[in-house]
Amino acid sequence: MACEVAEREPVAVTQVSEAHRPSKSYRERAIVLRNYKLGETDRIIVMLTEGSGKVRAVAKGARKSGSRHGAILEPPTHVEVQLYRGRGDLDTVTQAQAVEPFGSLRTDLDRLTRASSFVEAVDHVTVDREPHERLYLMLAGALRMVANGNPTLTAAGFFLKLLALEGLEPVLDRCLSCGSAGPLVSFDPIGFGTRCASCRSGITVSDEGLRVCRLILSGGLAAALKLPDGPVLDDVNRLAATMVEHQTERQLKSLTLM
Repeated sequence: MACEVAEREPVAVTQVSEAHRPSKSYRERAIVLRNYKLGETDRIIVMLTEGSGKVRAVAKGARKSGSRHGAILEPPTHVEVQLYRGRGDLDTVTQAQAVEPFGSLRTDLDRLTRASSFVEAVDHVTVDREPHERLYLMLAGALRMVANGNPTLTAAGFFLKLLALEGLEPVLDRCLSCGSAGPLVSFDPIGFGTRCASCRSGITVSDEGLRVCRLILSGGLAAALKLPDGPVLDDVNRLAATMVEHQTERQLKSLTLM
């Protein structure tokens, strides 16, 4: 008995032209967040790029004496890099040149420590390959500010703006427990907001310190940076750093040097 075989419809095969294939080589502006050893002579560079988010890439030979890439790809340098997209998580740095070396950071421990805390915080809050142009621009601006002037509230300004950008803005205008508008006397890192005298817990804060924090978060960073130095501003910097550490559940190791 003959078997009838039904004719099958021809399968359409889509040809992808080379022009539409994603390029394996790409160029980015980036800020170096950190690096670490790979093998005998290479380094893995972790950087926040302008268009591709946080990228990890191998810099071959970066640990060799006299390596030009090794000197350029140190945090927190602002660089332009040519990258080759790998099959796994790691790309490869094929070219690198400094955009802003931030030379003053290398000769001033206070500036270097503050700048290092910025790149460390960004490394903690970002995930790989998630584009974040606003954060890249904000980090570049903060590093530039530390390198050129280093106002006292640069750290608090950056940390508070970073939290707000990531959708983690603290509650600073009422008590977390009873909703009272004041007086507010403490900041609760766990609840991530202020508490009144009756519901007090956490870190003691002053009215003036809270006013400065609210000023920064409401768009008044430029005015806050012009405030005269004093204990209140130091307290605001410490409070803002504490907020970042609690939200990321990671200590900012660079701040232990201050």
